[in-house]
Amino acid sequence: MAKLFGKKYTRTELLKHMGDVSQVGGVRLSVLKNGSENGVEVADISTGAGLRFTITFSRGMDISFAEYKGVPLCWVSPTGAVGPEFFEPEGLGWLRSFYGGLLTTCGLTYVGSPCVDGGKPLGLHGRVANTPAKNIYADGEWKNDDYIISVRGKMKEACVMGENVQLTREIKTKLGEKRLWINDTVENLGYEKTEHMLLYHINLGFPIVDRDSRFYSSSKEVVPRADSESEKHRSEYNVFTSPLPGVIENVFYHRVKPDKTGQATVCIVNEALNDGAGLGVYIKYSPKELPNLGQWKMLRQGSYVVGIEPANCKVDGRDQARKDGTLKFIQPGEKKEYHLEIGVLSTKKEIEEIKNSLK
Repeated sequence: MAKLFGKKYTRTELLKHMGDVSQVGGVRLSVLKNGSENGVEVADISTGAGLRFTITFSRGMDISFAEYKGVPLCWVSPTGAVGPEFFEPEGLGWLRSFYGGLLTTCGLTYVGSPCVDGGKPLGLHGRVANTPAKNIYADGEWKNDDYIISVRGKMKEACVMGENVQLTREIKTKLGEKRLWINDTVENLGYEKTEHMLLYHINLGFPIVDRDSRFYSSSKEVVPRADSESEKHRSEYNVFTSPLPGVIENVFYHRVKPDKTGQATVCIVNEALNDGAGLGVYIKYSPKELPNLGQWKMLRQGSYVVGIEPANCKVDGRDQARKDGTLKFIQPGEKKEYHLEIGVLSTKKEIEEIKNSLK
């Protein structure tokens, strides 16, 4: 049953008030027509409860923008949602098409710092975020009194005499909800075992991130990346300043404790927003599926963003993962599943409940 405008409606009750459900929510496909974004295919989704977000079919089915009742939830970079033809895989060239957004997926066979692994030069964060989806589907349908909005597609990372790995992605939400679900399946379609690295780069920005904001998680341990800046700010991982000139990124690794259902929860909350009721974004995921949690804290002017990064790896490069024995593989014919929930906290009660659950 959808809760809209402060009231719950059955399917029959709701549809009596309109000619089509798109009056209150749904999914609409379009193509961007401006500059380097020209030709990028997107799906714009509205739940009718204030949550709106954009999925880029041309760019790995990631989420390039999200807002709640007009308030942006994510950071947007200067690049825009440029077309996949502009992807620069070498070195740090990935950053020239990194639009930020609520979600940028990293992988599927390498993640992290540029390196040379097994004689292969690898750039930053892999190819999947710049890979167009095929076999796409976008629609809404009633299941009893719930209107389910879903988008699906497939992205393949393949090379002759090399890897042949496919990501099948479904992103779902419901009419009346202020959360979404990401259901991913990675499958090795080839005949050799293949390196498998995957990271969900969830990029929260102003005003969710501001000097009044706080980071909450069920972290049992927080370890800074092996660099002097991250080490220096170890005790400040959960607090934020206003944007500053010239600051350097900090990266922290979290070891989180799952709850009784096997889920871990991470959130950033700004309790000064929403007329004092607060506003925040949470992420739920399974540490069994994604055993690593990274936090990218970048408070530089213009690049004012905090990345929450559930992953099956760290971000030091595939060569380092191979050396330290943490590199994951996917066998021929094997499938691996990953599930995330991203939602909005918009009341004092919701914020206090999630904070208390993480103590």
